[in-house]
Amino acid sequence: MASVEVRRYRDDDAEAVKEIFTMGISEHIPSSFMHILKQPPTQMVLMCVFCALMTSSKSFLFPILAVTLLLAGARQFVVYIFNKYIDTSLKQDLKDISETYMQKKDSCFWVAEVDGRVVGMVACLPNDNVPACLELKRMSVRRSHRGMGVAKALCRTVADFTRDRGYAAVVLYTSVVQTDAQKLYEHMGYEKRREFVLPELAAKITNFTLFEYRLDLQKDGSSD
Repeated sequence: MASVEVRRYRDDDAEAVKEIFTMGISEHIPSSFMHILKQPPTQMVLMCVFCALMTSSKSFLFPILAVTLLLAGARQFVVYIFNKYIDTSLKQDLKDISETYMQKKDSCFWVAEVDGRVVGMVACLPNDNVPACLELKRMSVRRSHRGMGVAKALCRTVADFTRDRGYAAVVLYTSVVQTDAQKLYEHMGYEKRREFVLPELAAKITNFTLFEYRLDLQKDGSSD
């Protein structure tokens, strides 16, 4: 198995980082769409539309077509939301990674290399809402290199960085649809502390939940 090297971000990593981030976020579109379909409000709307059209049109085909169009529209809406998030992120902290992460106190951005190719990324920075912690952000690994210990190496790097700077813990936020990420963090010793729904109306309707995880760091480093 090829060895994984984690190093600090350089400006010539920018395109690879943006590609990994975009691909990683886009992977969650199908699972997010399925999450929406499983919600009672969604099922109720689809059932009501089907029954109403079935009753009024006396046709079986028309309500099926209408529901199909609604589903297609819902999926396009999910795609739009994710693309908007990607675009916003690329215009904010990922626009100038050096300025956002490398030049500020207690912040850093790392990439993971395998055979000289950038295959993963992670960042951390102070969290204003949890002053005693650093927040792990932007964790992503190329699909082709998962299961090789890349994500674990990145997690350990953030934990070591946080401990070395005297912080008590690492916190992170992940969504209800990112089940693989949840399993990884729990395996690395993170504990789920709370869950909450995003304040946006669409998130409330679809019950799109975020989880807060925390890794408490022991001074002797045994937590890693």
